[in-house]
Amino acid sequence: MNSDLIRVFIGHDRRIPVCFSVMAHSINSRASRPVSITPVALSQLGHVFKREWHPLQSTEFSFTRFLVPWLCNYSGWAIFTDNDMIVRDDIAKLWDLRDDKYAVMVVKHDQLANDSVKFLNAPQTKYEKKNWTSVMLINTAKCKALTPDYVNTASGLELHQFKWLESESLIGNLPPEWGHLVGENQPNPNAKLVHYTLGGPYYNEFIDCEFSDEWFLEKENMLYCAQLEKSK
Repeated sequence: MNSDLIRVFIGHDRRIPVCFSVMAHSINSRASRPVSITPVALSQLGHVFKREWHPLQSTEFSFTRFLVPWLCNYSGWAIFTDNDMIVRDDIAKLWDLRDDKYAVMVVKHDQLANDSVKFLNAPQTKYEKKNWTSVMLINTAKCKALTPDYVNTASGLELHQFKWLESESLIGNLPPEWGHLVGENQPNPNAKLVHYTLGGPYYNEFIDCEFSDEWFLEKENMLYCAQLEKSK
């Protein structure tokens, strides 16, 4: 496997496809090394993902994110991110933080959600390690417990709280600027990855949130098409 290829998996939700496209563009437009971006799309995983929709699921990839090690055949490293994000720096800098002594590396947020409802009227669930799985550097060879059978049957808390690891010492720490929570963390102009966890500017209710202007600019750049010059 070519270690220079940065494998990125982004959650995809059919209700807000624009988020995936904007997030992917924000990565590609700043990357200094080759990047492979794969949507974690429920519509493409029906042959292995058998869970029924649960009322506490806020996105279509709430659980399918844990299939990334299986998708990688438990070989090499990968990055998973939610879709409601933009990257403001070179993704290679995040990739270079890999440390083989860990099974997974995350921003260890110390927060509980303040609101009872998330975007699209999804219920907000309070639990330890909330948002830890929104950005993950995954050492897939050390995540072999995440089989399709396990992902289909384990509880949400078992998955999102890393109960599938033998020890929490296998969870490495990423710098907080790689997981800035808009509306939860203090404003940070130096954030490298912005997470609109409560709802982003693509919803009218959050159109003026922190980094909203940058999201709209990213969307505009993603839609850009140079026009052909008219022949004289």
